[in-house]
Amino acid sequence: MSDEAIYPYSIEPKETPAIWGGDALVKHFGKKADPNEKIGESWECWDDNRVLNGPLAGKTIADLRTQLGAKLLGDLDPTQIFPILTKIIDARDSLSVQVHPDDAYAQRVEHQHNGKTECWYILSAEDGAELVYGWAHDTTREEYERRVADGTLGDILRRVPVKAGETYYLPAGTLHAIGAGIALFETQQASDLTYRIFDWNRVGNDGKPRELNVNKAADVLNYHQGMRNAVETIPYHYEGVDRVALVASKNFNVERVTATDEAASLETEGRPAIVMTLEHPMTVRAGDVALTLERYQTALVPAAVQWYTVSATGSTTSPFMLVAPPKSTETMTVRLLAAGIAQDRIEHFMAQFT
Repeated sequence: MSDEAIYPYSIEPKETPAIWGGDALVKHFGKKADPNEKIGESWECWDDNRVLNGPLAGKTIADLRTQLGAKLLGDLDPTQIFPILTKIIDARDSLSVQVHPDDAYAQRVEHQHNGKTECWYILSAEDGAELVYGWAHDTTREEYERRVADGTLGDILRRVPVKAGETYYLPAGTLHAIGAGIALFETQQASDLTYRIFDWNRVGNDGKPRELNVNKAADVLNYHQGMRNAVETIPYHYEGVDRVALVASKNFNVERVTATDEAASLETEGRPAIVMTLEHPMTVRAGDVALTLERYQTALVPAAVQWYTVSATGSTTSPFMLVAPPKSTETMTVRLLAAGIAQDRIEHFMAQFT
């Protein structure tokens, strides 16, 4: 760790207003925004977010890509946007019904590097809260377009009740909407490509209906009946900490890890790691640099760190979210096998993301 630029970076979040947002991001999650404004999202790790600590304070993650290259990213392309965006979302009202394109459509039509596959870890949910998560039955482009035109699309939306602690995986092409009364942690491919289909007849802050993208949505929607439910996750013990494997896709691995008051060493495995605390503070240490994260704060650990330690601060345990772009689709499989998880159970888990 002789390079002083290689250490855990505390990341400054970006809060974004939304007509469906509320005040929980300020009052519960500790974000620095106007509590009287409707704040919908806190972008925790994003290419334009700035470093708050150490000699690189003030630099954006985009700056770090250029300056550090492989030291930050491992073998990821430093000329491309940081590949993962993490958020906390507070939905006091329902979000629009929408869909995201896959990589091929994004490149061919939008001239962007990637589309958007995402996943949600439910932080809290009011009684009766639900998601729109696919279709109630198999449909077609023709039926979709007819129902959009005659206002009956809501009749064939699949609604799924949710509760805190559940995880949902949304590959590109999945029809979806976050319902009212839900706060969640989102991990997604770094893309702003959203095709809005229906917005519950609302108007934006300018008093006009928000733009819909009905035709492009029609191009990318998966019209098969929604069969997905909450992910069947796998609890396991690895590198001295209890973990829950939530998602293992080609784009990102997402886990819920529990640090204790005894420091445990985690390996970056040649890729950058995103760490976000939950209800309790924790310390992330690499070499001589120790970074204390308060509740719901995010750190980015560069790939060149190789090993970093995590420990609870002020409590015996500190659960946190751990997100990374995997070097291989086998990365999670190898971990689970090393932890003694049965092969058939691993295969069932991994099949949820193909």
